[in-house]
Amino acid sequence: MSESQAQTGGIDEIRRVRREKAEKLENLGWPSYPNGLSTSHQVGAVRDLDTEPPNEPTEDAEQYRLGGRIMAIRRFGKASFMDLVDSSGQIQIQLRKDILGEEEYQKSKLLDLGDIVVIEGPRFTTRRGELSIQVREITLATKNMYPLPDKHGGLSDVEQRYRQRYVDLIVNDEVKETFRKRSALIRYIRTFLDERGYMEVETPMLHSLIGGAAAKPFVTHHNALDMELYCRIAPELHLKRLVVGGFEKVYEIGRNFRNEGLSIQHNPEFTMLEFYTAWITYSELMDFTEDMFRGAALEVTGSMQVPYGEHVIDFEKPFRRLPVREGILEKIPNLDLQNADALVAAAKDKGLELEKTLPVGKLQMELFEHLWEAELIQPTFVTDFPIEVSPLARRKDSDPSLTDRFELYMTGRELANAFSELNDAEDQRSRFQAQMEAKAGGDEEAMDFDEDYCHALEIGMPPTAGEGIGIDRLAMVLTNSASIRDVILFPQMRKS
Repeated sequence: MSESQAQTGGIDEIRRVRREKAEKLENLGWPSYPNGLSTSHQVGAVRDLDTEPPNEPTEDAEQYRLGGRIMAIRRFGKASFMDLVDSSGQIQIQLRKDILGEEEYQKSKLLDLGDIVVIEGPRFTTRRGELSIQVREITLATKNMYPLPDKHGGLSDVEQRYRQRYVDLIVNDEVKETFRKRSALIRYIRTFLDERGYMEVETPMLHSLIGGAAAKPFVTHHNALDMELYCRIAPELHLKRLVVGGFEKVYEIGRNFRNEGLSIQHNPEFTMLEFYTAWITYSELMDFTEDMFRGAALEVTGSMQVPYGEHVIDFEKPFRRLPVREGILEKIPNLDLQNADALVAAAKDKGLELEKTLPVGKLQMELFEHLWEAELIQPTFVTDFPIEVSPLARRKDSDPSLTDRFELYMTGRELANAFSELNDAEDQRSRFQAQMEAKAGGDEEAMDFDEDYCHALEIGMPPTAGEGIGIDRLAMVLTNSASIRDVILFPQMRKS
């Protein structure tokens, strides 16, 4: 029975037919999983050769040994054409009975879409002008036992695309390109920082205290030490300890973990860049960030005007700088920003219910985000956050109720968070104490009191600015991806 005939019997019948083919090939000397196969070139390298291939190769023509997956088959009696794909590209291969011989050609007729083969032969150009390889030797490397989705239709089930990313990558070139761009982004960031004297470091993934950001942690248990540990929310406090120790420019690109819901913007494990720089302020860090983002856009997309959905994100123009309180007053003139009753009433008038018992600074931030977040499409630094929502940031000299902090927004979401670091140990102790009181009041995202970190500040940290950038969200922008799952190879999924 042919595979086309087996289609009517469903997946199980197709798999049965493929197993039969594998057995036949095994008996004919083509085992499904041979060992020790090698290649001499990748497809991309062969395509990029600058010599013009002939219409008909000679017997002594240079040969190329390629390995890849068969993604299309066109059979015409005594000749077959297949599309061979590896990680570098696709090329057409030609199999002819008069060249391979009857026995080898009959074996090749048992090959299916998705099979992985190694072929060897010279280049030539078909009458239609297509670069091809004339196969003079072919070996089965891996027999595909499960039919692939249609190459043009791809995987129509979005959930299946994420759960079976390996299939999605095989049949969807755009998905491959997304992750190539993500890789290019991370490579660019490393180069950008390395060239400016930063040192890449690694800090613990397992923490004994909750700290570095406001988020609910994942909890685990270390059996040998009989102690509760937390998957890190952020590497911040360890990185700043390194600044205390004398490393004045440090960064880390790694995974963080936050026990939050799934959405198009959130995955419980995500990739963050955090970096810290002694002797600069948050204002200087904004200029630095603009340079980094402009360079990343140009490196990854080739342009500083990057399409995203129905918008074009302009990385070339100076990024807007919008203080929190000024932003609220721009939307609601004459509002008394220090009056909790007035803030709650204004929020209600705008369709947002707030609890009057919240600190004034938290009320301000909730109202600002409700009024502005969806509108911040173009790159915008939101600055001067209330101290109540910034437990690790330095107080603003001109107004101690605010901090020298910014968040970078674009496409209606936050991509970066940064501030001039608090380096006063006693002020930090008082902030931690406020966090502990919030935790006692039921705040599951409050930080623990980290006395060792306060001790590090007593040793002395120079004036420092630090920043965290969400790599996944930046990759979303630069690849025009609507969901964070589109830029994470294996996103967290609910049970199927």
